[in-house]
Amino acid sequence: MSSNGDLSDLGSSDSFWEPGNYKRTVKRIDDGHRLSNELVSCFQERAKIEKSYALQLSDWAKRWRGVVEKGPQYGTLEKAWHAFMQAADRLSELHQELRERLAGEDSEKMRNWQKDAFHKQMMGGFRETKEADDGFRKAQKPWVRKLKELESSKKGYHQARKEEWTAVTRETHAKADPSKSQEEVRKYSIRVERCNQEAEKAKERYEKALEELNRCNPRYMEDMEQVFDLTQEAERKRLRFFKEVLLDIHTHLDLSSREGFKDLYRDLGQTIRAANDTEDLRWWRNTHGPGMSMNWPQFEEWSPEASRSISRRERGGHSEENVVTLTNIVSSGRDDVPPSPITQDTSRVKDYSSDWSDEESPKKVLAVNGVGEAEDEEEQVEGVRVRALYDYTGQEADELSFKAGEELLKLGEEDEQGWCKGQLSSGQVGLYPANYVQLVAS
Repeated sequence: MSSNGDLSDLGSSDSFWEPGNYKRTVKRIDDGHRLSNELVSCFQERAKIEKSYALQLSDWAKRWRGVVEKGPQYGTLEKAWHAFMQAADRLSELHQELRERLAGEDSEKMRNWQKDAFHKQMMGGFRETKEADDGFRKAQKPWVRKLKELESSKKGYHQARKEEWTAVTRETHAKADPSKSQEEVRKYSIRVERCNQEAEKAKERYEKALEELNRCNPRYMEDMEQVFDLTQEAERKRLRFFKEVLLDIHTHLDLSSREGFKDLYRDLGQTIRAANDTEDLRWWRNTHGPGMSMNWPQFEEWSPEASRSISRRERGGHSEENVVTLTNIVSSGRDDVPPSPITQDTSRVKDYSSDWSDEESPKKVLAVNGVGEAEDEEEQVEGVRVRALYDYTGQEADELSFKAGEELLKLGEEDEQGWCKGQLSSGQVGLYPANYVQLVAS
C-alpha cells in the first residue's frame, strides 16, 4: 500500500474534507471539456436547421414566383404578391448568414478557447486535471497519514476494551461458580487488571493521535482550499466564457435587431399598401376593356399586295390570351433594375391599329403590318438614336435582341402596349419594349 493509502476506504461521509472526495471537483475539469464539445454540437445542429430553413424559403419563393407570374393576377396587387417572394429571398439570405455565424464564427471561437483551456497529455487525460488531482493529493497526504494513525489507535483501543470486557465477564462467572478454586478466581482477576491497564494505555494513544490530527486540521484545510480556489478560478473562466458565447449566439439569433430584417418587412408593408385597385382597374380597362384602341373597319381599295398580307397575329400563331414574359434580362450595372415583366405582361397580340389614322396611306398601313417591309428597307426611314438600358432577348421572330449599352434607331412612336419599332446597327428591323431604352443625348 502506498503512503497515501486507498483514500476511498477512509471516507465515511460525503463531505469534501473526507479523503478522496475532492475527485468530484477534479472531474469537473473533464466535464468542462465535454461541455465545450456539446455546446459546439448543439449550435452546429441549429446551424443545419437554419440552412434547411433558408433553402426551403428560397425554394418556396422560386416556385410561387413562377405560379404568380403565370397566373391571372395583374397590376399592383401582383406586385404586392411578388413582394412576399422577394422578402422570402432576403430572409433566406439572413438565415444563411446566421447559419454561417453559428457553424463558423461561434464554433471556432469555442474551439479556440477549448484548445487554450485544456492541454492533452501524451499518456492521456488533460494537464489541468492531473495538476488539480496532484494538488489535492499533496494537500491531503499528511492529514490522511495522521487519520490512518488515528484509525489504527482507535481500533487498538476498542480491541483493548473488548478484551477487558471479556476478562471481566469471565471473572464474574468464575466468582459465581462454586467449583472454581480461589486460585483460579485470582487468575481471572489478574487478567482483568492487566486488560484494564492495556485499555488505558490504548486510550492514551488514541487521544494523542486524535490531538495530533486536530492540530493538522487547520493546515490541511488551508492547503485544500488553496487547490480548490485554483479549480474554482478555472471554472469561473469557463462559466464566464460560456456566458459570453451564449450572448453572442443570442445576438446572432435575434434577427429583429438587424437593419436588413427591419427593412425587409418595412419594404414588404409599403409594397402591399401601395396596391391600388383603382389603378389596376384602369389598367385593365385600357388594356382589355373599352379603353383599348380599335381599327374600325373602313373602305379599302383592292391591291395586289393585299392578297399577300398576313396579319401579325396569324404569323405569330398566338391567341389573344397568350402572355409574353420578358426573360433573360441582365442589368447593365446601373442602380436601376429592369422594368418588371408585370408592366409588360399583357395578353398582347402586338396590334398597331392605334398607330393608324384615316389620313394614313394604305401603303403605310401595310408597312406597319409587315407587308411593306421591302419598301421600308428601300425607303430608309430616318430614326432617332436610342441606347439600351438592359439586355433583352426577343421572344418572337419579329422582336429585336440587344445588349445593355447597344445603340439602335427608333423608327416609330411607342404604341399603347409599350412596344416600339427599331433598327439595329446590323440593319435588322423589329420590335422592342420602349422602356428598355433611353434617348441618346445629341
